[in-house]
Amino acid sequence: MPVAKVVPLPSLPHVQVAGICFVLALWIAPAGAQPADAETPPPRVTVASVEVDGVDVEGVYAGRARGSREVEVRARVEGILEERLYTEGQLVSRGDALFRIDEEPYEIALQHAQAEKANAQAALNQAEREWRRISSLYERDAVSQRERDRALSERELAEAQLALAEAAVSDARRNLRYTRVEAPITGVTGLEVLPEGSLIERGTLLTAITQHDPIHVRFSLPEDDAAIQRTARRAQVEAGDGHKYEAILRLPDGTVYEEPGTVDFTASTIDPRTGSVTARAVFENPDRRIIPGQFLRVRLVLERLEDVVVIDETVVGEGPEGPQVFVMDEEKVAHARPVRLGPVVDGRQVILEGLEAGEHLVVNGHVALQDGMTVDPGENQGRED
Repeated sequence: MPVAKVVPLPSLPHVQVAGICFVLALWIAPAGAQPADAETPPPRVTVASVEVDGVDVEGVYAGRARGSREVEVRARVEGILEERLYTEGQLVSRGDALFRIDEEPYEIALQHAQAEKANAQAALNQAEREWRRISSLYERDAVSQRERDRALSERELAEAQLALAEAAVSDARRNLRYTRVEAPITGVTGLEVLPEGSLIERGTLLTAITQHDPIHVRFSLPEDDAAIQRTARRAQVEAGDGHKYEAILRLPDGTVYEEPGTVDFTASTIDPRTGSVTARAVFENPDRRIIPGQFLRVRLVLERLEDVVVIDETVVGEGPEGPQVFVMDEEKVAHARPVRLGPVVDGRQVILEGLEAGEHLVVNGHVALQDGMTVDPGENQGRED
């Protein structure tokens, strides 16, 4: 078996060895490598001047439509229900006849009361004649004091009997009038409860009427929103603007109802089960487009914020102290600035504290920034691309 021989390399001068090492280093190093002492350029950012604006803080809430008035129509006298005078589901006006109850017993009762009144009137006439006769005799000392007092008492008793008879006539006439059951309000009628020919008693439910114009929409406000809305209404009242508070209605198909409404009621207590406050909005409904029971959405302007800082909500980041943004100073150094946030309106974040008008806000490239970093705003300083 052959044995490999180690052949010693000829010795090279130190200068040649150094040159070879330098060439190898250049060959091994990546083509794009830079010297370690080269400076990293500042990150490129986009800045915009901070501006103030006025915004409306809105809220959208689910609600149900209800008739502004829902009245039960009940019989006020007893008897036989003889006729229904309306078409179920039709619109009726206040005072329209709905039912007719047998009026014959009440006509007889009225005649009886009128006869009693005539009898009482005749008794009073006789008592007054007797009183005049006795008074004349008493002045001539022809009768005693007792006879005079008796005649006076009989006249007063006859007057009282006539008053009772007149009240009975009024009551009988009223009961006769109640045999014609009328609509107490203008609205849409419901189904009849009892058919014709039924024997009904005083207070029997006959039907119901729902007033569609105006229409009420009941909804619930979260506790915080209710406090804002109540404060705004109080400010309007103090300013002399009344207590009206505008509401916009969105129909089930997504369209906006053309008639604006007003919030006329906000409960003063919070429902402990839901943590919300009941509220009510009123809308004109002349064409009866809104039907009681419909699911709707109510949009309210909770408050108007004047001269507040508004920025894009994507600019806000999270820092050690909470929400923060980056502001560039005159030396092109970015500083982290804690801010206090308000509501978000149409994708714009309201800043309540932390920013002033005219400052240079970093609106793009802020994700990788750190406090105190020098940045390159390019040529966009003071404006947003």
